[in-house]
Amino acid sequence: MIRFLTAGESHGKSLCTIVEGFPSNFELSSEYISHQLKRRQAGYGRGTRMKIESDEVEILSGVRYGKTLGSPIALIIRNNDWSNWQDVMTIEEAKIKSGKISIPRPGHADLTGTVKYNFDDIRNSIERSSARETASRVAAASVARKFLSEFGISIGSFVESIGGIYPQENYLEKLLLNKLQNNFSADKISFKADKSSVRALDKNQESKIIDKIKVAKKNGDTLGGTFVVFATGVPVGLGSFMHFDRKLDADISHAIMSINAVKGVEIGLGFESSERFGSKVHDEILLKNNSFSRKTNFAGGIEGGISTGLPVIIRASMKPIATLMNPLESVDLKTMRTVASRRERSDFVAVPACSVIAESMLAWIIAKHFLEKFGGDSIQEIKQNYKNYLKNIYKNISKNFR
Repeated sequence: MIRFLTAGESHGKSLCTIVEGFPSNFELSSEYISHQLKRRQAGYGRGTRMKIESDEVEILSGVRYGKTLGSPIALIIRNNDWSNWQDVMTIEEAKIKSGKISIPRPGHADLTGTVKYNFDDIRNSIERSSARETASRVAAASVARKFLSEFGISIGSFVESIGGIYPQENYLEKLLLNKLQNNFSADKISFKADKSSVRALDKNQESKIIDKIKVAKKNGDTLGGTFVVFATGVPVGLGSFMHFDRKLDADISHAIMSINAVKGVEIGLGFESSERFGSKVHDEILLKNNSFSRKTNFAGGIEGGISTGLPVIIRASMKPIATLMNPLESVDLKTMRTVASRRERSDFVAVPACSVIAESMLAWIIAKHFLEKFGGDSIQEIKQNYKNYLKNIYKNISKNFR
């Protein structure tokens, strides 16, 4: 029902996105989208590229007088660094040809992309496989995030660890134990995380992480980490167990795993659930105020591929950035001889940025399933559909079993 398509190279003129399938009449501004883009750029340990770029989006179509039209929304983010790369990335035949890159970096798409697409220059792989593409995703998913806010659904995240440094207080455990339910919204925790240069919730942990990043910089190395992304206000009933590709948790896992350098995704308790007795894993069902709830949220807000009405909780791991200033061993494709890998301008750590990108992908998937269930052509129609659903869902259940 909704989809987006991104285009553009890391050092090309711009990044372009077309977003399709959202209803008419909800408010959307370039300022709102650009705010999310700035959140993606922040974080201690980012590379020099972030000092060059100041990502701002321009809405080219699909919005009039500050409200969506229901037509495709075209977005563009211009690359400031294009002025330094025109000879390298020109679309026309180059007047001055740059030297071809022939040494792939371990851990990157340099070699696999060059082999798959039969390139004679690794630069062709580097440009599209770069994480710069995720700026387009954040822009596209900001439309989804703004749409969800119309229904009280908020998305947030925080960095759990970088380089194996975890907080003293286990914030993920509090989420899984349902201890943050009162006045709890993803926005509040995410706002607190944004105040940290590494998006950590623990000040003591933050200083330890920064010290370790400094060591990585000094050694020409990089660091990865783990982060938690979650959504609050999600209603019961999104997703389906009827087909494998309609399960909410499967769709979310696919979206988060698609982010550059993400190597693991867990829903709720995740891998730890395999080590416990079932009595310590499954969430007991409660009846509160004529609606269902759970004592805990080990399922991460999803059972049988369907949302339960509790916060949707995902934990993911990001490997260290593949570009090292103190390079690993590689092979020169020109000579087929062993050489040191090449350097490419890069970050030392990008886990804080990755957590923001994951927010965007989660927002997109939840919006997708929300529209599949409550869809309409205008925001007013969808709100009416949603209101009727919430009003009658538990009445219908109680009637069915009488």
